[in-house]
Amino acid sequence: MPLAVGTDAPAFTAKDTNGNTVSLSNFAGKTVVLYFYPKDDTPGCTKQACSFRDAQAEYQGKDVVILGVSADDESSHQAFTSKYNLNFPLLADTDHSLIKAYDVDGGGYAKRVTYVIDGKGKITHVDANVSTSTHAGDILATLGL
Repeated sequence: MPLAVGTDAPAFTAKDTNGNTVSLSNFAGKTVVLYFYPKDDTPGCTKQACSFRDAQAEYQGKDVVILGVSADDESSHQAFTSKYNLNFPLLADTDHSLIKAYDVDGGGYAKRVTYVIDGKGKITHVDANVSTSTHAGDILATLGL
């Protein structure tokens, strides 16, 4: 069962697509869309990632950060990012620490769940019924953007 709205988002530190260390605290004051997905370069996950890629202009300038998370490693994320020209970071959760902290463990992979975290670190929205092809637009509507 995903974490509840109103819960403090668990702090995390992970490596992104390019090997940079990323922490939730890096985004204080911004809205973070933290989306968990099962596996790089699979049909549903590709649709979901590409929906965020294609909507990036609508998110820019609005203090919203998109972060994708799966159990795939950095090299897998690099290949996925390159193949589909993704324009936002993917976080490598090879030890499943984020997957466990955010209660999205699907038994070796991340369940498809998205959290919206406000600038103070509170979870303001949880989407556990993701439509992969329209997800970025659905989150924009949730944010009122």
